[in-house]
Amino acid sequence: MPRRSKSEELLEFEITFYEKLLHAYPDFVDVLLPLGEAYTRRGLYDKGLTIDLKLTQLRANDPVMWYNLACSYSLLKRVDESADALRRAVTLGYSDLKFLQKDPDLAQLRQSPHYRQILDAFAALSAPKAPHVS
Repeated sequence: MPRRSKSEELLEFEITFYEKLLHAYPDFVDVLLPLGEAYTRRGLYDKGLTIDLKLTQLRANDPVMWYNLACSYSLLKRVDESADALRRAVTLGYSDLKFLQKDPDLAQLRQSPHYRQILDAFAALSAPKAPHVS
């Protein structure tokens, strides 16, 4: 069995640590967030998706939770669900267009026609509103 690198060992330690905390505190957002990120870094996309789904239940109006869910779906090549989650993130106020355009987790989504539609919606929501003249 090949020897694991220090970074792999640290990641495994991190996952184990957060899983133990989560067992004691199943709805603790400050544990769920880093655990979901660690699962993704480890390539455990299904587990990351489970965490992101829970986070969108706990923080249904937080655009970052929906953005993370879009990333998880995209990593699993579930493009339609990824697009739906990203649309929700944008509608709720997700505003980091530069990051969205380069985030490697959204690579699958960027290859779909949904992506252009989401960018158009993003532009429409971001456009300054004309003053109302009466």
